[in-house]
Amino acid sequence: MSVTIWHNPRCSKSRQTLALLAEAGHAPEIIRYLETPPSASEIENALALLDIPAIALMRSGEKRFRELGLSKTDADAKLIAAMADNPILIERPVVFANTRAAIGRPPESVLGLFD
Repeated sequence: MSVTIWHNPRCSKSRQTLALLAEAGHAPEIIRYLETPPSASEIENALALLDIPAIALMRSGEKRFRELGLSKTDADAKLIAAMADNPILIERPVVFANTRAAIGRPPESVLGLFD
């Protein structure tokens, strides 16, 4: 099974999720998404797998969200473009396992990918 995590090593939830995956015997490909940001199409794919609107993948409390003048009611296309250009806005971590995905908040939520 192919497992990937969009990881921010400075985030405690991201670190906890990575540790949980390791404990469960998974060695995910680690994408440090702040250093290697996902493209708009990769974000769109993640949203489709998560089955959520763009705003649900955003850290709307981030200073950058306000600086960009974004709103929770903005169109998905605008929010996706903002995440692609400003990956700090992407909620973390996101774990992908084959054709499924989950946000690791709480970290245990990703374990359902392996049922």
